[in-house]
Amino acid sequence: MGSAGGDDQAFYGGLEGGATHSKMVVMNGKGAIIAWSEGPSTNHWLIGVEECMRRIHSMAEDVKKKANIDVKKPFKSMGLSLSGGEQEEGQRRLIEGMQSAFPEVSEAYHMCTDTFGAIATACEKGGIVLISGTGSNCQLVNPDGSIYGCGGWGHMLGDEGSGYWIAHQAIKTAFDAEDNLVKPPHDVSYVKDAMFTYFGVTKRYGMLDHLYSQFDKTKFAAFCVKLAEGAQAKDPLCIWLFHEAGILLGRHILAVAPNMDKSMFDAPGGLQVVCVGSVWKSWEAMKQGFLEGLKPRDADDLEIKRFTLLNLVQSPAVGAARLGAEKVQINLPMDIKANVNVFYTHPE
Repeated sequence: MGSAGGDDQAFYGGLEGGATHSKMVVMNGKGAIIAWSEGPSTNHWLIGVEECMRRIHSMAEDVKKKANIDVKKPFKSMGLSLSGGEQEEGQRRLIEGMQSAFPEVSEAYHMCTDTFGAIATACEKGGIVLISGTGSNCQLVNPDGSIYGCGGWGHMLGDEGSGYWIAHQAIKTAFDAEDNLVKPPHDVSYVKDAMFTYFGVTKRYGMLDHLYSQFDKTKFAAFCVKLAEGAQAKDPLCIWLFHEAGILLGRHILAVAPNMDKSMFDAPGGLQVVCVGSVWKSWEAMKQGFLEGLKPRDADDLEIKRFTLLNLVQSPAVGAARLGAEKVQINLPMDIKANVNVFYTHPE
C-alpha cells in the first residue's frame, strides 16, 4: 500500500510509447501535470533497445526543461507504458540500460505494455483496454491483478483490426483482384488509385519497395487514413474493410470475456471498455461489425449484454506516471472520471 503523494517538489515521469509516436508527462506529488514532451516511436522491437533509450532520454531532457527542472535531477520514478513492452527480458534490458547509460533520467522505473498505461489512466482498479492504432492489442486486468490478453503479436502474426491490418487488407484485395486470384467483395478502383497516390507510385511493382526493402510500418498503417476518407465518401470497399475490422475488434473482447471478474459486468453501463488509437475515430464505420464480432460463436463464449465504450481525453502517459509512482510506494492523486469520455453505450 503506497503513501499519498503531496510533495510538489517531487517529480514523477510517465511515458506513453506507441509504434508511431510517444508522449511524456511530468507530474508533481500532488498529481498536477507540470509539462509535456513528444517524440517518435519507442517500440524497442521496431527501433532497437539502444535507440529506444536515446529517445526516452531526449524526451526526458525536453520535458524537464519545459518544467524548469534541472535536467541532471532524476525523477523519483518513471513509468514506461510502451508498445511492445510486455516481455520481462525486454523490460530488464531497457531499464538496466537506462540506469547505466542515463542515470539522470529517473531513480526508479516501472515498465509495462501500452495497454496498462491506458487502464491506469481510465480505471480505478483493473479494467479492459482495446487498442486499435498502428497495431492492435486487447488487455484485461482484473481487480485482483490477474492479467489476460488477446492479440498484441505485431503485424507478422496479428494486429487484426488495426490501421496496419486495414491498409494491408485493402492493398492485398486490390492486388488479388488485378491478378484474378480472388474476386473482390466490391470494386477496387478507389483503393487502387488512393494506394498509387499515397505511396507515390504508378504501377503495382512500385509498391514492392514499400512492402519489403523500405517497409515502414508507421507509414504503411497511415494509409488507413485515406481508406477512412473513402468510407466517409461511401466507397463500398472501404466501408467493407472497416466493417471487417470492427468484427475482429469485437472478437478481441469476446476472447478475454471468460476470464473477466463478474464484478466488471455489474458496473453502471455494464462492461467498461477503454478504446485507444486513431482507428476508433472511424467508429461509425466499424460499429455494426463490432456488434457482430461480440456475438457468441459457440456455447463457450459469453453473451455481453451491456457495455460502454470509453475513449481517453488524457494521454496514457498519466496512467504510466501513476504506475511508476506506485513502484516507489507513492499514490499520485488522480481524477479518473475526468480522463475519459463515453462515446457509445449498448444497448442504445
